[in-house]
Amino acid sequence: MYHTFGWAWAGLVFPSMGIMFGLAGTLMAKSLERPALKVVRSRIRRLLPPFWFWGVFVVVAMLVHGWMPGPQIVYWVVPLGDPPGNAWGEQAWEILWYLRTYLWFVLLSPLLLRVFRLAPVLVLLASLAPIVVFQFWWRPPDDRFGTGLLDLATYLFCWLAGFAHRDGVPRRLKPVAVVPLALAALAYGAWYAFAHRAEYGTYDLDDIPLAQAFWSAGFVTLLMYSKERLGLDLAGLSRFPRLDRLVTVFNARAMTVYLWHELALILAVPLIDQFWKVPAFEVYLPLASQWFLFGIGWVLIAVSVVACGWVEDVAARRRPRLLP
Repeated sequence: MYHTFGWAWAGLVFPSMGIMFGLAGTLMAKSLERPALKVVRSRIRRLLPPFWFWGVFVVVAMLVHGWMPGPQIVYWVVPLGDPPGNAWGEQAWEILWYLRTYLWFVLLSPLLLRVFRLAPVLVLLASLAPIVVFQFWWRPPDDRFGTGLLDLATYLFCWLAGFAHRDGVPRRLKPVAVVPLALAALAYGAWYAFAHRAEYGTYDLDDIPLAQAFWSAGFVTLLMYSKERLGLDLAGLSRFPRLDRLVTVFNARAMTVYLWHELALILAVPLIDQFWKVPAFEVYLPLASQWFLFGIGWVLIAVSVVACGWVEDVAARRRPRLLP
């Protein structure tokens, strides 16, 4: 919805990237109960084949549209930095910052988890320090290295909050020690976004790393604390078979949905252009509506899940299936 409508307020209502990193941190901490090297290798193996498969289509399309690659094309093999591309394909490859950041968190997790367990609460609080330093004292360079550092700093708290959730840290903390700090982080993130709206040209958290870091930190903290202390979760929805089935498919095809959703939106535009040539469609369908684009995008995502999702099964060393 965010990539279709571009709603600046969407990140305030639901900071999806912060939540994704928080959940990923929880799962990573659970996985690291096994040997670290084996876990890291498994995560990389499950990440790269879907990325390579998707990347072939994007790279070939950019080459056809005049892209001249250089040595940085190596980042299309292992995305330790942002893979290069041309302006024509930017809408497709700009989402790869998440894969790059996730990959670095995976590589750093054995060390991060060891440091976190030395003093969980202190390390968690201190994890917001890097983004503050980058904002007020030292700006990272405007290159792959600097961008990577900034994204790691932005979501470091959320990843470590996932560690805390897995280790049961919130369960040991009283509400008076958690809720005020979480609300303060939310308040500061929102204030900074709106107070610097003129500077950034928007209050969209995706464009304001400091605001994103604090808002996501407060939101993820309250979300996980509510789960631990109050037992609030969505587990009861598993009683509905169709919804449970849908969640199962999304879980097993998360990489496919993430990688292909922007391409789905890109391809939906010329597809809708063809609809205009059919008089009945022009009269009876809301072809100019963004909601129609949104619907067509989901149809194309469903097609990509069926046509390309099997790569995730191969990466996970499972028997390939059209639908899990």
